[in-house]
Amino acid sequence: MDRKNLALVSDFYEFTMSNIYCEKNLENKIVYFDVFFRKIPENGGYAIFAGLEQVIDYIKNLTFSKDAIDFLRNTNKFSERFLNYLSNFKFTGDIWSVPEGTVIFPNEPLITVRAPIIEAQILETMLLLLINHQSLIATKASRIVSAAHGRPVMEFGARRAHSIDAAVLGARAAIIGGCIGTSCVKTANDFSVPALGTMAHSFIQSFDSEYEAFKAYAEAYPNDCTLLIDTYDTLNQGIYNAIKVFKEVIVPKGYRPKGVRLDSGDLSYLSKAVRKILDSEGFEDCKICVSNSLDEYLITSLLNEGAKIDSFGVGENLITSKNDPVFGGVYKLVAIEENNQIIPKIKISENPSKITNPGFKKVYRFYDKTSGNALADVITLADEKIPEDSYVIFNPDNPWMLKTLKNYYVKPLQIPIFEKGNLVYKVPTLAEISQNCKTELNTMWSEIKRIKNPHKYYVDLSKKLWDLKNDLLKNN
Repeated sequence: MDRKNLALVSDFYEFTMSNIYCEKNLENKIVYFDVFFRKIPENGGYAIFAGLEQVIDYIKNLTFSKDAIDFLRNTNKFSERFLNYLSNFKFTGDIWSVPEGTVIFPNEPLITVRAPIIEAQILETMLLLLINHQSLIATKASRIVSAAHGRPVMEFGARRAHSIDAAVLGARAAIIGGCIGTSCVKTANDFSVPALGTMAHSFIQSFDSEYEAFKAYAEAYPNDCTLLIDTYDTLNQGIYNAIKVFKEVIVPKGYRPKGVRLDSGDLSYLSKAVRKILDSEGFEDCKICVSNSLDEYLITSLLNEGAKIDSFGVGENLITSKNDPVFGGVYKLVAIEENNQIIPKIKISENPSKITNPGFKKVYRFYDKTSGNALADVITLADEKIPEDSYVIFNPDNPWMLKTLKNYYVKPLQIPIFEKGNLVYKVPTLAEISQNCKTELNTMWSEIKRIKNPHKYYVDLSKKLWDLKNDLLKNN
């Protein structure tokens, strides 16, 4: 993110609540909040965690300027004591988080904040904004990349994003999800990823003929020439003008054409026809790229029809996650500290899915020692230890459904990010995060990664946490 004061990117109630905490001398009360989400977008089998780097940047630089304090003062809602507290604000708490690129599932604590109550409360909106947006786009990108079955996917959505930050950080999230590059030059510059793109229809229209436009482009970029062939007539004009330029400009210079792009029409039919023409003219190595309102469903359909497509440029449906544009992450109080003891808290609802898991917790992922595949996740209380030989998991909603895990190793998903307000985590590069995502996805069974009707991954509560939750429900 550009350096700008984000202190007021917050819901107003975070300040009204915090004002009362301050007036009641509760500002030093230690609390625990969890960030988690309840439902995987598009009824998918998994989601991808993203946005942590921007969360870290936000917390490191969170201060309240004089202008921000003056604005809050002019609302006539806040005491001078509270405003003075904000003028000296600095985060002093602890934060644990799963790393970016981690495969995640509903109700798992993704980020846990332990901090004085006002510090923890003020973080809420920005943490959710950053994690919800990028996790949504990273998840969508991963689905699209999965549907492409190894064919490169490029992020082309900047002009359809909902804001500047949505374009830049959305493209970043798409890279985490598996895209090979982006059309957004600022993302490429800020995060050291490939900037991709060749020409628009307007470029071709600006010349007296399509041939002249192609020739001009080929002369400028003979070693990286991809031509857009659907401006006028793809099969009777575009492809043949491209081939003419390949033979007259590219080959004589000692290069081979990189590709042609289709951006309209029946992409399955056109790609098959174009492939035949290219092959017959000796350009079997020339790739075919397609774009035009693609998503994982259309890509799956095209490939099932035998479309001759080598790569995909995906825009609006990716950068906005058009089919399901809300990730649904929440930030809930789960415990407080009193007299050096952690007191669990629970939020109860008539809607069972909104009942929270109480207490200070950890999440462990079990892996099969033989295959390396993930077997299940278990949410435990923070002081629990996982045995090395066998572990019984059960369905929290139907506890009679038991499964004994053996021959496993476990990994805690959360790692320390801040300790007493100090950053203790080395932020990885975007390339490292993207590789982590690929590695994590490779541990997931293929059934979990199906686009439609995926297998449900096991996310269970430990017996100790399950008993605590039920005791709190009964007592309330």
